[in-house]
Amino acid sequence: MLSALVVPLVVATLVGLVVLWPGDSSLVGSQPFAVEGSSMETATVTSLDVEDCQDAAEALEGVSDGSFLDNAVCAEITSGDGEGLTMPVHIPAESLGVADVGDELQVMYAPEAVSMGTPYVFVDYGRGVPVAALAVVYLVLVVAVAGRKGALSVLGLVVATVVLVFFMIPALLAGSSPLAVTLVGSMAMMLAAVYVAHGVSVRTTTALLGTVAGVLLTVLLSLWGTRAANLTGSVDETAAVLTSLVEGVNLQALLTCGMVVAALGVLNDVTITQASAVWELHAANPSLSRTRLFTGGMSIGRDHIASTVYTLAFAYAGTALPLILTAALIDRSVASTVLSGEIAEEVVRTLVSSIGLVLAIPATTAIAAFLCRTTPVPQSSSSSSSGSSSGSSQGSV
Repeated sequence: MLSALVVPLVVATLVGLVVLWPGDSSLVGSQPFAVEGSSMETATVTSLDVEDCQDAAEALEGVSDGSFLDNAVCAEITSGDGEGLTMPVHIPAESLGVADVGDELQVMYAPEAVSMGTPYVFVDYGRGVPVAALAVVYLVLVVAVAGRKGALSVLGLVVATVVLVFFMIPALLAGSSPLAVTLVGSMAMMLAAVYVAHGVSVRTTTALLGTVAGVLLTVLLSLWGTRAANLTGSVDETAAVLTSLVEGVNLQALLTCGMVVAALGVLNDVTITQASAVWELHAANPSLSRTRLFTGGMSIGRDHIASTVYTLAFAYAGTALPLILTAALIDRSVASTVLSGEIAEEVVRTLVSSIGLVLAIPATTAIAAFLCRTTPVPQSSSSSSSGSSSGSSQGSV
């Protein structure tokens, strides 16, 4: 029965990947990062006082007005034609406060920028070393605590990320239907994440089916929510840039896709945990009826529901804190602030994802309870023995 459900799902996902695969039509990498005549280089901060590289600054005085040297540091150029030179590098005031000696910088060498004080302009900080260190610590801890399953879960994450980066993003930029790309991509990511991390079994297939139910519910809710609340998806500068660069892009449809993708991780988490809870109840007492397995599983599921009520809300509040603080400065009612375009998008996203999660829990529990093979208590046992066994089993549950 599970094969009859899952095999067509896998086949449909593979067909969808083939049909929607962007190929060479994607716009990924179509926009140059640096203007013609300039190049990306690296540098290392040697001093926070630009006067320490005054010789280089003075050498440029004849061709510059020094305007960029007000917010500048001294940095040793570590790549390109200027490798080995110590030059002033302008850093915007909002980024200068975190600069320190030894920091790696990504700079753009632009000869025309000499007129402003230096040919090297700050682009961003180099973060490769600290990010790599955190990734190594994360991998070591996951494997140390979770063992083989932890390693497989990381592998599943890698496969899911590959689907996102090499299929979903290029396909969306190529103009494919956002809804179709989201459904196919979500199914591919979930198939990879669930089966690679947890293996092929009835239990993991139960969780997969619960996840599918949650994804479909989230898609329907997001479609209705974005239209009913008149959400446009074009509330920030990023949306305006995307519209100008990608012809015919549907920002409202992309907003719907974002709601689905945002819910995938937590959705998979609760379905896997819920399926495992039902199977553990069954292992503790194989004689439990499917009804009792469902009610017992839902008593655990209620704790999941209680936690998901605030999980996504707190996640949004943390990531959007600057936006919330900025909105709070404006003199208007709390209701008007919450229902403004920028915040309303995230409110609807949180509500849609939370509803999908809440409904996925009873769906997964019901599927798991139905698939468990119950073992009836032997009728030949005496009344006292049966009563004792039943009481012991109920106590263990």
